[in-house]
Amino acid sequence: MEVTLKIQRFDPEKDRKPYYREYVVDVEPTDRVLDALHLIKWYQDGTLTFRRSCAHGVCGSDTMRINGRNQLACKALIKDLGSYITVEPMLGFPIIKDLVVDLEPFFEKYRAIRPYLINNDPPPVTERLQSPEQRARFDDTTKCILCAACTTACPPFWANGRWLGPAALVNAHRFIFDSRDQGAQERLNIINSNEGVWRCRTVFNCTDACPRGIKVTEAIEQLKRALLVRRT
Repeated sequence: MEVTLKIQRFDPEKDRKPYYREYVVDVEPTDRVLDALHLIKWYQDGTLTFRRSCAHGVCGSDTMRINGRNQLACKALIKDLGSYITVEPMLGFPIIKDLVVDLEPFFEKYRAIRPYLINNDPPPVTERLQSPEQRARFDDTTKCILCAACTTACPPFWANGRWLGPAALVNAHRFIFDSRDQGAQERLNIINSNEGVWRCRTVFNCTDACPRGIKVTEAIEQLKRALLVRRT
């Protein structure tokens, strides 16, 4: 089938502001948007710039707005989008070039919640054990691939660059509720602010945008409850 891709372009070395350019490609209905972007870059316009790596929905590097929604280009099927597809970079981040944005502010928030296991006990002879029930407590939030789709779908993020954002909170949840971790109180202190967990307005955009199906809003609500229980 013949598909038209309307792509937002921007080269800071020569463009004053972003603009749109249309490309026509022949694809199969079961092809992905990433396949169409490859056809454009390889055969029509080698200057088109976008991120991609694994192409299997695991690395999260090819997140972009497709028909107005944050999606992974490697998972978005042409047959689900129609014959006229708009492709734009994620909102809220500086554009480096075309569909590539500067994610350093995103990873700065991620690093702020100390996203690693904190345990000061002497290392055990074998692994640190936990029950299936203990693992289930935080299993959902271990699925995060740091694609930033949830964060850039969040309205408070668009207006407030200091807001930690859903992805950072999801990863805080992953360690706060891990029975092997001893840094829960420290992380709860980090997220307990107007720019932390309390900035969430429970819009559910983050949950809708997550390509891994993580219940992001529910995880944030569990963090809020943990803080409220700690206060009482």
